[in-house]
Amino acid sequence: MGTDAHAFLRELARRLQPRSDQLTEVVLQRLRSELPEVWRYEDIAAVAPAGLSEHVDTVLDLLERDRELSEVTTPPAAIDFASRLAEHGVQISELLRVYRLVHAGLLHLLYEETGRLTKDPELINAVTVELSAMAFEYVDRTSQQAVAAYQKARDRWLQRRLITIVEAGTRIGTTLDTARTAQELADVGTDHFADLVTVDLLDAALQEEETQPADDPRVLHRIAQSVSDGGPDSAVASGPRHTYPEGSEPALVLTTGQPVRLGITASDAPTWLGVPADHGGASGAGGIHSMLLVPLWARGNPLGLAQFCRRRTVDPFDDDDLLLAQEISSRAAVNIDNARRFTQERSTALTLQRSLLPQHAPEESAVETASRYLPSGSRAGVGGDWYDVIPLSGARVALVVGDVVGRGLQASATMGRLRTAVRTLADIDLTPDELLTHLDDVVIRLQRAEQRGMDEISATCLYAVYDPVSRLCSLASAGHVLPAVVSPGDARAPRTVVFPKLPIGPPLGLGGLPFETAQFELDQDSLLVLYTDGLIESRARDVDAALGVLSDVLAQAPASLEEICDRLLHALLPGRPADDVALLVARTRALDTDHVATLDLPSDPAVVSEARTFATEVLAVWGLEEEMAFTTELVVSELVTNAIRYGKSPIQLRMILDSSVTCEVSDASSTAPHLRRARAFDEGGRGLLLVAQLTERWGTRHNREGKVIWAEQLIPRGSLPAGLGAAARNGP
Repeated sequence: MGTDAHAFLRELARRLQPRSDQLTEVVLQRLRSELPEVWRYEDIAAVAPAGLSEHVDTVLDLLERDRELSEVTTPPAAIDFASRLAEHGVQISELLRVYRLVHAGLLHLLYEETGRLTKDPELINAVTVELSAMAFEYVDRTSQQAVAAYQKARDRWLQRRLITIVEAGTRIGTTLDTARTAQELADVGTDHFADLVTVDLLDAALQEEETQPADDPRVLHRIAQSVSDGGPDSAVASGPRHTYPEGSEPALVLTTGQPVRLGITASDAPTWLGVPADHGGASGAGGIHSMLLVPLWARGNPLGLAQFCRRRTVDPFDDDDLLLAQEISSRAAVNIDNARRFTQERSTALTLQRSLLPQHAPEESAVETASRYLPSGSRAGVGGDWYDVIPLSGARVALVVGDVVGRGLQASATMGRLRTAVRTLADIDLTPDELLTHLDDVVIRLQRAEQRGMDEISATCLYAVYDPVSRLCSLASAGHVLPAVVSPGDARAPRTVVFPKLPIGPPLGLGGLPFETAQFELDQDSLLVLYTDGLIESRARDVDAALGVLSDVLAQAPASLEEICDRLLHALLPGRPADDVALLVARTRALDTDHVATLDLPSDPAVVSEARTFATEVLAVWGLEEEMAFTTELVVSELVTNAIRYGKSPIQLRMILDSSVTCEVSDASSTAPHLRRARAFDEGGRGLLLVAQLTERWGTRHNREGKVIWAEQLIPRGSLPAGLGAAARNGP
């Protein structure tokens, strides 16, 4: 054959060309024995022989034609092989190892064939040097191109994973609903890398939504499931409570917070795969061959477990899949915990708020009322809307509606404080503007106590006082929407709906700005409709349109106040409100003149007896002389005496028959009396003490003309004459 190494290599290649498939099979067998983990992927196992065959053909062609290595490119099948390794997450070191094994095996076969064709040591040495140099340069060139293809495919794979994570961030946690968030996690899993995903949450994570939390902290609920391969419905209701056996993989994952990747065969399927048993698609092995068990932990506390399964997808889960499952599960866990916390705070705030609102419509002679409260349906949480009906002296009644700025427990707690403050201030019979001024001071003190900015605690409030004797309504507003006033209407004149143009003061909490009381007269059976802005403010409709709807409903209002409330809510809030809504509807009543008696008195002590006689005569007309004369005479005597001694003219005695008997003495002085302890030998100082002991309640209210001292006595049961009680409540 001579000593020319190049000629020898050309001859060697020609001799080996017919046996290229045999050479390929020999190297392939070595690869399978050295790298068994690569062959578990079916697509890689399918493309590997073609890639190896192209490598063998390329090397033999180089030797036979004596081509320059600069002209060599990596065979297409080898590029495809490298790309598939990257897509399956196989490390690049495995790709380089494949190259080393392939070319080392092929070089070894060429050395063996050289030894069979010649025994010339010099030629063998020259051929060996030539083959080694060519092999190193060939591997260097083709591996560079394969690595570049691997990196490109790997970048695409990482980009898809990143897109999956970004998509998970937008799809998971769209609401503050625990079950929906869990279902979103399951759906993302089946859309991208799993055939079946189940989500189990611990009972402790659901106890704010369950009526009877389980005693065992290990108890879970199957709350979500998603199937991508034609299995059962992917959106299932909350399943039965179940537990995983102690020491099982799910139990360990829940305890330790560490994820687990499992390979499953039909012969060694774990028994816990049948939990819960009534989920057909998730029970038993069901063809599942690979699983990821990922804990749902948030803020250091376990919430549950997510299981990602493959049964139709041939490739098992790898470490990259586990990292992806951990990433989206951790996001879901935080959202589930946020939903839990929101549900807990909303439930607590709503319970607190409802406990602070009137539990039933109070029976008042001045008005008949009906009310509604609807919490917000938005994520922001429960607000601070409230309403109240407060009985006042002289058969009057206060109607209140307010709205605390903000959401959650803080708003509910602030609402409770303000409602208590309003009731306390109403008890001392302040005028509406004075009451709001004091309430403004309360809000400012709350701001300072909470160490917040001046604008962080704020509220609006409407305070109205209705007097059934004069039929006057006095109201003042602190930044709150004004009420609607509806005339009674009859067969001759239809109802009219008016939104009074009255002054509106600043919201509570600003300080230093005045409030103004406005007065207007109401006919008997008029409607006074108070509400918060959540009733009329909406993104889908402007305020003027909402007021138009409100006016239309009230113009056709039925007799039942409860039905009026229902119609208003149905017309203005067909869905869940975006803001809290408080609604208070009052129908006014009037006291007949037969139930009110007045007597003007000069500032002369001699008229006290005349006042007692007047009181007795009035009681006789009302049929209450026998039961109440003695006490009433004593009360009238003490109140008139105080007014003559310490007050100023003019002085007037007024008696009102309602569900109680009220005695009022007014004078022009602003000096209020007060209880004091009389010493043993004092001649005075006991009058108001007797009044306080003998009556149900007493007090003083100030007005622009002076003051009124009043005392109420309850009418003994069964003493109110037939028909008089109804008249007292319903007017003439």
